[in-house]
Amino acid sequence: VQLQASGGGLVQAGDSLTLSCAASGRTFSNYGMGWFRQAPGKERELVAAINWSGLSAYYANSVKGRFSISRDNAKSAVYLQMNSLKPEDTAVYYCAAALHAVVTTMERGYGYWGQGTLVTVSS
Repeated sequence: VQLQASGGGLVQAGDSLTLSCAASGRTFSNYGMGWFRQAPGKERELVAAINWSGLSAYYANSVKGRFSISRDNAKSAVYLQMNSLKPEDTAVYYCAAALHAVVTTMERGYGYWGQGTLVTVSS
């Protein structure tokens, strides 16, 4: 699976931003998907994950209630809607495809990675 993330940019605190990830190469609906982020000097962390159907999702506590993950299997795409952005959300965001179709919360459960898109939130 090849993944291409897009939609990052520079926004102000409180703004919203939607990240998109386009997949190609294999049957998209076979894979659970996730969004990770890595801030400068920090380890990469899972932000949100979704199962193959889109009916089950996981959110990190730090983004719960502000971020929403969704997918469109017909378009082979996964999205991350980010609302009420905070400066601490500043990071490179990566989309990833899991090795299985379920919600996957462990990084080792992901086998395919996009190139990352930078989100910068100014205060």
